[in-house]
Amino acid sequence: MEQEIKKINPRYFDDKTEEILSLLEKTRTEFWNLDRECANFLNTLIKINKSKNVLEIGTSNGYSGIWILKALKETKGKLTTIEFWEKRQSTARKNFAFCAPDVLCEPKIGSAIVVLEDILDEIKKNKREKFDFIFIDANKKEYIDYFRLVDKMLVEGGIILADNILSHYEKVKDYVENLFNNPNYQSQILDFGSGMMLSRKN
Repeated sequence: MEQEIKKINPRYFDDKTEEILSLLEKTRTEFWNLDRECANFLNTLIKINKSKNVLEIGTSNGYSGIWILKALKETKGKLTTIEFWEKRQSTARKNFAFCAPDVLCEPKIGSAIVVLEDILDEIKKNKREKFDFIFIDANKKEYIDYFRLVDKMLVEGGIILADNILSHYEKVKDYVENLFNNPNYQSQILDFGSGMMLSRKN
């Protein structure tokens, strides 16, 4: 039964979007993208939470971003996404324009920590609103550093979803232990894909 279920590959979007997603799925190991199961969970969670202001740390070629944008089309929201490599985000921007041209998206290039510091400064100066959903999928060793910054830019009741928690546990151990021992967050590790950690700010 389990093997039969895994063979099911539901299509959720229009043909052109599904075609792009299928192409990107073939390069998953090269670009460290989410698998489809995790991407669908991400999309569903944003819609369940009715998130309108999403931050993604780690754009890559835009695979996860497409799923985020499709959710934000329903919630009428905006995606801010950070990527260190310009070539990767250039590809992502093309994919976003093709698959979700009518959804607000703000791509940012540079070191995630530096960009996050700039964003936090804008929030403090009331030039930008806080986020209600943050997805982390970038340099694993920096997860704890990302958290120290995004904690200050996440609304109460907001969600942080982090990928590669089980596949790169040694690198993200500090992040995991911090969240589990943080009284301001309720967290759960999800044992599918490469392992995800879902944290809600109390």
